[in-house]
Amino acid sequence: MYAVIKTGGKQQRVSEGDVVVVEKIAGEKGDAVVFDQVLMVGKDDDIRIGRPIVAGAKVTGEILSQTKAAKLVVFKTKKRKGYHKKNGHRQQLTSMKIREISL
Repeated sequence: MYAVIKTGGKQQRVSEGDVVVVEKIAGEKGDAVVFDQVLMVGKDDDIRIGRPIVAGAKVTGEILSQTKAAKLVVFKTKKRKGYHKKNGHRQQLTSMKIREISL
């Protein structure tokens, strides 16, 4: 069984037992998280597609860790003007294990 959930403005395909990395979700290590915005659920040949979400479907996960992604360097410059600016960004991420997909 698998599902497509919406989290952090993105869509993620998940199955039971998968470890996924998504944008930061509030919570500590070991906390349970429930995703209500399930866009699609599939089991073998039975596929349910929501309009826009599948009614009554939810995905339960457990937070494994709160981490940061690799640093992204943002460099801005304007040619012939002597202007340059260097900035960096590290996205905060949550690693979680999917425990259950229910209809």
